[in-house]
Amino acid sequence: MDISRTEQRVLHLLAQGGRIEIKRDDRKKIAVVSCFTRDGWTYPDFDLELFRKLKRLRAIRSQTGQPYRITERGLRLVRSQPDNR
Repeated sequence: MDISRTEQRVLHLLAQGGRIEIKRDDRKKIAVVSCFTRDGWTYPDFDLELFRKLKRLRAIRSQTGQPYRITERGLRLVRSQPDNR
């Protein structure tokens, strides 16, 4: 299955130890999603639509209320890039 370039970049960040954190509003709906690198930097091109697509592909998952991380399926979807760019 092919995935877009943006999805590819986010999965690379997650494979290297990044995480996705969500914030909910008063009605328990997801209001804000943020993607962080392993160094704590925020990835700017990440939005709610991209989050939902990665979740629908089962490339990311949260366990016991922790931040979202990459899954085994997500690791298979990501293509290796030797220079990480």
